Amino acid sequence: QYSLIQDVVSSLKRHRMHEQQFTHHPLLILSEFGLPQIQVKLMASMFQNLFPSINVHRVNLNSIKRCLLVAYDAETRLLRLRHYSVKVVPVGVSRGLKKLLQEKFPDMSRLQDIS
Repeated sequence: QYSLIQDVVSSLKRHRMHEQQFTHHPLLILSEFGLPQIQVKLMASMFQNLFPSINVHRVNLNSIKRCLLVAYDAETRLLRLRHYSVKVVPVGVSRGLKKLLQEKFPDMSRLQDIS
């Protein structure tokens, strides 16, 4: 079973799709892959090798735009894939300051006057 991207986008109230979203690889989350069977270990290794590893100490949070969740159900032997869009927002600041931080302002450092 699958859904087309047009179906998913048309069902959303507010969708966030932009070209920068796909410039970096997604953050991979594997769930229920700790079973001792060799086929489960092989699937986990395959998904881990699809994307480059992330160094937790040097990763830029602004570069993580997507998250891929892969969950394995041992009873039905099925995989569930979920693809999320991630947005980094400031936490612990007032609402007005949060709006200012999220806006994109032009770089005016090289201009001579305000006009």
